[in-house]
Amino acid sequence: MDMKPERIDDLSPEKKKSVMQRSMEDISSIYEDMRKIVGDVKTRGNAVALEHYRKHKDDISTPDLEVTKEEIDAAYKELDPKVVDCLKTAAQNIVKFHEAQLEREMWSIEIRDGILAGRITRAMDIVGCYIPGGTAAYPSSVLMTVLPAKVAGVDRIMAVTPPNKGMKANPATLVAADIAGCDRVFKVGGPWGVAGLAYGTETMPRVDKIVGPGNKYVTAAKMLVYGQVDIDSPAGPSEALILTDDTGDPELIAVDFLSQVEHDPDSAAVLVTTSEKIAQAVCDIINREYDDLPRKDIFESSLSKHSYVLIANDMEQAIDFSNEYAAEHLQIMTQDPFITLNRIKHAGSIFMGPYAPVPVGDYASGTNHVLPTGQCARMFSGLSVDDFIKKPTFQYLSKKGLAGLKDVVVTLAEAEGLPIHARAIKARFK
Repeated sequence: MDMKPERIDDLSPEKKKSVMQRSMEDISSIYEDMRKIVGDVKTRGNAVALEHYRKHKDDISTPDLEVTKEEIDAAYKELDPKVVDCLKTAAQNIVKFHEAQLEREMWSIEIRDGILAGRITRAMDIVGCYIPGGTAAYPSSVLMTVLPAKVAGVDRIMAVTPPNKGMKANPATLVAADIAGCDRVFKVGGPWGVAGLAYGTETMPRVDKIVGPGNKYVTAAKMLVYGQVDIDSPAGPSEALILTDDTGDPELIAVDFLSQVEHDPDSAAVLVTTSEKIAQAVCDIINREYDDLPRKDIFESSLSKHSYVLIANDMEQAIDFSNEYAAEHLQIMTQDPFITLNRIKHAGSIFMGPYAPVPVGDYASGTNHVLPTGQCARMFSGLSVDDFIKKPTFQYLSKKGLAGLKDVVVTLAEAEGLPIHARAIKARFK
């Protein structure tokens, strides 16, 4: 590996575009295949998942698709008790942070004499959480999706996750689901799980919203069922941008940089600094450690395709670049990160100071790790209690209040060619 720093001013328009686009996935090529699976599940229900998962178990039947209490009890026995305790600690922190997001249940104001208007908050009835699985286990994603819904007051919370051979779900996933209070867990992943939640099957109830991270097939399926259900933001491979001045510690920056790119071959890590000295030192450390890194194929891909060490002329240019990049994870390692924070406009989750590396938010600080990627932080936020709450408005008008608006509403209704709208107002003053 020969990582070298580059100046932002020296990036060609094409190179800068490549940096900004990083691993944004074009899922159009798989849309039709996913559309067929989603449509098939809509029509035939569980039969489609059963056919798919016969690769794991020949004699699979409908009951095999749902996790039983016995499986959850067995998962507790199989999992290291220390992992269980850590999941419980993380859950406590996540609940505490998300409880602080709750808004007052109702508010109202007097618009003018006789007109009262306001808003109420109501949780969704039923939601579905997608939990990645199969060869890898992500119990943290269970906590990050189920707990905010629980705090919001959602009545029923379903989860789907891909099974392993023998139709066995990962024990850490099951324990996390139990700790979080998930109502039902189905061993169905990919577009089969997404479509099952969106349309309902013989056993899977239809949900109002589907949240949670997944691969491009999951993302495509979620986008295909959007409108039938609500979804969270489209998500791609993980990414982080580290913003530092000349006070940053190159050793810490380098390990944070490398921790980001171990996620996935398409992960992205970018360092933006005003210090040439730090930029070069970080590159030297990465180059030195590269040969001893595990999972070399992942590091080689993500470091070479989407990762950069960039030098800014000053902090203003560095912050402008950061805002344009709109990172999923933003680390601020400047002399005064709170001053820098005031100038940040776009980021999924922000980690401040030398003792707030991204993994702390991935697992246990309480903030959510389901975040927008691929510059989507410009218009999406990370998963929160708000994702599971609707906010209907209401109004109450006295006759005096309506009289005060009578001419305005009648005039506008008639101007739009809706005479019965106008009549609905006039009828109250005969």
